[in-house]
Amino acid sequence: MTTDSTTLLPIATGRRTLAQLRTLVRPHRSRLAGALALLVAGTAAGLVGPPLLGRIVDLATGGGSTGDVVLAGAGLVAAAVVEAVLAGFGVALLAQVGEGVLARLRERFVSSALHLPLEQVERAGTGDLTSRVTNDVAVIAEAARSAVPEFTRALLTIVLTLAGMAVLDWRFLVAALIAVPVQAHTVRWYARRAVPLYARQRVAVATQQHHLLATIDGASTIRAFRIADEHRERVATRSQQAVDLLLRGVALQTRFYARLHVAEFLGLAAVLGTGFFLVRGDSVSIGTATAAALYFHGLFGPINVALALVDDAQAAASGLDRLVGVADLTPPVRQRASAGDGPDAVVVGGLDFAYRPDRPVLHAVDLTIARGERVALVGGSGAGKTTLAKVIAGVHQPTRGNVAVPAGEVALITQEVHVFAGPLVDDLRLARPDATDDEVSAALDRVQALGWVRQLPDGLHTEVGAGGHVLTAAQAQQLAFARLILADPPVAILDEATAEAGSAGARLLERVADAALAGRTALIVAHRLTQAVAADRVVVMEAGRIVEAGTHSDLIERDGPYSTLWRAWSDQRARH
Repeated sequence: MTTDSTTLLPIATGRRTLAQLRTLVRPHRSRLAGALALLVAGTAAGLVGPPLLGRIVDLATGGGSTGDVVLAGAGLVAAAVVEAVLAGFGVALLAQVGEGVLARLRERFVSSALHLPLEQVERAGTGDLTSRVTNDVAVIAEAARSAVPEFTRALLTIVLTLAGMAVLDWRFLVAALIAVPVQAHTVRWYARRAVPLYARQRVAVATQQHHLLATIDGASTIRAFRIADEHRERVATRSQQAVDLLLRGVALQTRFYARLHVAEFLGLAAVLGTGFFLVRGDSVSIGTATAAALYFHGLFGPINVALALVDDAQAAASGLDRLVGVADLTPPVRQRASAGDGPDAVVVGGLDFAYRPDRPVLHAVDLTIARGERVALVGGSGAGKTTLAKVIAGVHQPTRGNVAVPAGEVALITQEVHVFAGPLVDDLRLARPDATDDEVSAALDRVQALGWVRQLPDGLHTEVGAGGHVLTAAQAQQLAFARLILADPPVAILDEATAEAGSAGARLLERVADAALAGRTALIVAHRLTQAVAADRVVVMEAGRIVEAGTHSDLIERDGPYSTLWRAWSDQRARH
């Protein structure tokens, strides 16, 4: 497993990719064997054609009867029909095997990607991940549907045709093999240059997509700060890099095909020359020499297909390495305390964390949250509140120290929630797939959303998300809290989950959050200090350290950091 310098998502080695493919193909072995048998039979039927044409030539030059010519012609037609039928079924069956393998690989990729540490995905950039699941999958899918069946059939045709030439006369086979060294050298020459080039193309496309997605997502900010030209130039630069690498690939392919044409010329000249001398020496008939020439000429297509598919194979192999690199990842194991370990739900001990080794963010953090306790985490901007919340939630892994939480999921709700495309009820059932309509409605009622949901065009079944009914920020957060209720985790973490809804919406969401957190252990990164007032305990952070902890009433009397924050926030509210 390797990691490219421009991405933190790993790329599998060729050996590891082959091992994974063997594992994925194993359940399809019987269908694969059947497909190969059909292709062999179909190819063998097609190879009857040149000898029959040679037979017709001998009949014509030797004064054969019309009936014999008609019989040979009928044999040609029958061979063509049998070849088409058998090859068609074989190619279809082989494509089915390829699609099955690809489907299983996609499932493993998505499963692994969903369990990746979010910090790894964020640092790698969305472009890398999306390009793997779009561009790379598209290339591999095309290979599974057409390239693999075509390559298999071409390879079988080459092998059986060479065997047929040997049957005619072994000297025809020797003459045909003159082209092999040139072709082998061409393939090696091409592979050495194509493999790294295609890998660089994949990375360039991933980088291009990352910058393009970032520009689209931040379009409003870009317009507000009037930096559109800068971002357009950045996207243009990345796009040009991808185009330049693509053009280098086209130039490489042109040189590749030119060398293949030289090999074809050498081989055909050798076969024709051999036929001439064998016929003149009465070693073979004109028809046999014709069959040998037709055999070799018939190799042009399969050889060109096989060698041309080396190009597709390099692209598909590069994509496979990138897919397997993610699909092969083992999600990190977090330390979890069992439900019976004691009264504490969350135990953080000696916690350090850094996004980069030379830039520590959290320092020696110790925090214990009792079962059922509601703790508000407050502090100035950059104090480390969100980072600590994400480490406890499992988004980030500690640099040092440990985090123990009870068995079961820890739910994290941030101010940036996502509404999934599809019926609203399906969006909510992502938290609990077996939830009934009544249970979904009850969860919506608890978060004060049932009223407006019933007023939607199709109620619970209204399409929401991309292309669907547009929800307000407050409504999207209500759905997130409804999912929290349906998932029913023992510990919930809110990271400024009411910050995006405005003052009136924030007050609504504070009531909603209070209802959703009932009976749970909760850590609340408090955007509004009213949440700290309602908490059982307040924890104050400064510069990545916990500097104060206690109840709201105790802390405002100490004249410490929290008291200062409270006075500043109260004065701001009074002015507004």
